[in-house]
Amino acid sequence: MPVLLKPHVVRDTAATRSRFYLADCLDVFAQLDAHSVDVIVTSPPYNLGIGYNRYQDTLPRADYLEWTNAWIGAAARVLRPDGSLFLNVGAKPSDPWTAFDVVQAARPHLRLQNIIHWIKSIAIERDSAGAAAALTRDLAVGHYKPINSDRFLNDCHEFIFHLTRDGSTSLDRLALGAPYQDQSNITRWRAAADGVRCRGNTWFIPYETIQRRDRDRPHPATFPSRLPEQCLRLHGLSRITLAMDPFTGLGSTAVACARLGVSFIGADVDETYVKEAVARMRAAAASKMKKADLKAATASRLKPARERA
Repeated sequence: MPVLLKPHVVRDTAATRSRFYLADCLDVFAQLDAHSVDVIVTSPPYNLGIGYNRYQDTLPRADYLEWTNAWIGAAARVLRPDGSLFLNVGAKPSDPWTAFDVVQAARPHLRLQNIIHWIKSIAIERDSAGAAAALTRDLAVGHYKPINSDRFLNDCHEFIFHLTRDGSTSLDRLALGAPYQDQSNITRWRAAADGVRCRGNTWFIPYETIQRRDRDRPHPATFPSRLPEQCLRLHGLSRITLAMDPFTGLGSTAVACARLGVSFIGADVDETYVKEAVARMRAAAASKMKKADLKAATASRLKPARERA
């Protein structure tokens, strides 16, 4: 009989519970109830030789894809019928098939409902942006790893594959609404009454600027917390009771859950990463609480004296 895993760290608030496991995600999935997780947002190892602390990111391709099939099958079992798996996968110019091979491994278990392109860096010419953008010069924003090659382009984007049970999961598309650039014609369209449109499947989310990688980002492959935050909002916060990241890393999904007030389960085989993830989640929760207290204090000061009495 399998041994029931105990969370390495548990953090409870009045409304949420966060559990971090220092364990292989397959073992964590095995003890979760079927249909118990609303959303999974994760970025597994890409098998591109990235230098993690413990995990060896150099499996033979067949073994890597067999493992991918196994963990996605386990994830599909715990996902609710209307749940979402947001799967971030990158590649490298000399091995561009990785992301496509990974999503093909998911095909026996889940349907590919949307493909989102995470843009990490972009160059925009002033003339192409149009007068309404009010650019004074050409713009280049974001971060990327320069490639010194006469064959390959700098890689400024990664995929986020949105996988669901049957491809019919409803989304809160306007939760990430982008304002219309020309507001004058909004009244013609009933769906545009709020002045925003569906953002679409290209998300520009740059990394935060850091001073020292070993101190500020002690993990070789992580995503900004804004990325899982947008995934959770897109799925619909009112329908999320529990979110999960089976490859927690530095805890970007945990941070997003703390900001949004969502319960979380995370797993990682590296204790250093788990400790950092817990610290980042606690800092995000403390920041949220501080802002809430400040907002309440401000509202109280603005009340008329009679209401305060």
